[in-house]
Amino acid sequence: AVPRTRILATGGASHNKKILQVLSDVFNAPVFTIDTANSACLGSAYRAIHGLVAERNVSLADVVKLAPEPRLAVTPTPGAEELYRPLLKRYAELEQKVIYSSASSC
Repeated sequence: AVPRTRILATGGASHNKKILQVLSDVFNAPVFTIDTANSACLGSAYRAIHGLVAERNVSLADVVKLAPEPRLAVTPTPGAEELYRPLLKRYAELEQKVIYSSASSC
């Protein structure tokens, strides 16, 4: 995983610890959740505020500093990285192949 990477899970699936554990294991990163309703709307509102203040060089981090603090839900299972790292590499290669073949056919 990239140093200091973390996953923020929201929505219905964020209440399912097994799904969160799979995300954590695959991406070798801790998964956090925010206990708030309508998190997609909240995120959109923060982006809209950021758009309004962007010309004053206010960062998105400054806009969201009053957001609810995420809480740690799960951490990667020891040893899972060895299993998933080669699969993630293969997935990235396949994704690039699809992107470039789609771009060349346009």
